[in-house]
Amino acid sequence: MYLKKLSLTNFKNYNSASFEFSPRINCFVGSNGAGKTNILDSIHYLSLAKSFYSNIDSISINHGEDYFIIEGVFSDDSTESSVVCSFHRQKQKVLKRNGKEYERLIDHVGRFPVVMISPADSALVTEGSEERRKFLNKIISQYDPEYLDSILNYNKVILQRNRLLKSYGNSGNLNSELTEVYDAQLVKYGEYIHRERSRLVDELTPVFNDYYSFISSGNEKMKLSYKSQLSGTGFKELLKKNAEKDRVLEYTTAGIHKDDLLFELDGYPVRSFGSQGQQKSFLVALKLSKFDYIKRKSGLTPILLLDDIFDKFDSERVEKIIKLAGNHRFAQIFITDTDEMRMKGILARLDVVHRLFRISKDGDTEVISELKTDI
Repeated sequence: MYLKKLSLTNFKNYNSASFEFSPRINCFVGSNGAGKTNILDSIHYLSLAKSFYSNIDSISINHGEDYFIIEGVFSDDSTESSVVCSFHRQKQKVLKRNGKEYERLIDHVGRFPVVMISPADSALVTEGSEERRKFLNKIISQYDPEYLDSILNYNKVILQRNRLLKSYGNSGNLNSELTEVYDAQLVKYGEYIHRERSRLVDELTPVFNDYYSFISSGNEKMKLSYKSQLSGTGFKELLKKNAEKDRVLEYTTAGIHKDDLLFELDGYPVRSFGSQGQQKSFLVALKLSKFDYIKRKSGLTPILLLDDIFDKFDSERVEKIIKLAGNHRFAQIFITDTDEMRMKGILARLDVVHRLFRISKDGDTEVISELKTDI
């Protein structure tokens, strides 16, 4: 299934815009700030009911307006599905599929999977462990609804348990019965999350290594490893061991909310020892392995969003990524670039069905190149 049509109303810099897309490759060229990335982010909204860049929906509303609407039509040539995501400043976000509103937004996740590769991915290397936990969660949630429910429930119980510990610090009295209830819930959800994360990293690693070797053509050894306090220790025992520490510090110090995904280059942290090119190749390989994994686990081919990924890549690595984009294991791909001539050259070498859009600063769009059948 691919995204056939997209309409935007008051979304970021677009007052009103409509697009019809190629089922294979769609490219957007234009200067920085023209709104190319915003188009990709609107597609992310249609898939996951949220922005790739922020959890605050109000910042996606066009300046001076009170709401935004994103409308998409997905097609597999025999059937079509409409998806509408809307948000009003004074109301909750609403998501509808084929005219029917979801009671829970999370019930939509996984129906139209998506993988985004963006310069913002550098946070996976440079920022704290929360970013890498989000990365793991985004993968598993797109094929396992139970995992997404477990994450939401785990986070809810952690907040409740921390409030209980805080009240103990204020009053000196701890409700032991309620603590046991919270601990049992944390064990239930936490051990499931740990098991699925561990399985993911084990199965993702060989796919990642293949992609990295292809893109970089280097001899360096990259490694992914899952770090968790639950590895080799039961969660129930871990909570008991840290009970006194939790009471003193007034928050839950152990659990899967402390997990991390470690990235290493020849045994050293990629963050400290990887060059800019190595880090970027690492992140692209990581996201492409995410694509393959979701496809294998869900049976659905994700839409691939490539936001300005050719910048700062040498010509050899650009060529490698072009070859990957032309591979039919990928279905629909959306690409942004500031260099129109580079994009035209890439499309000429790919010789696959495509549409090339030029985006101007005022939000106007035009189709400047199109190939309707593979050569």
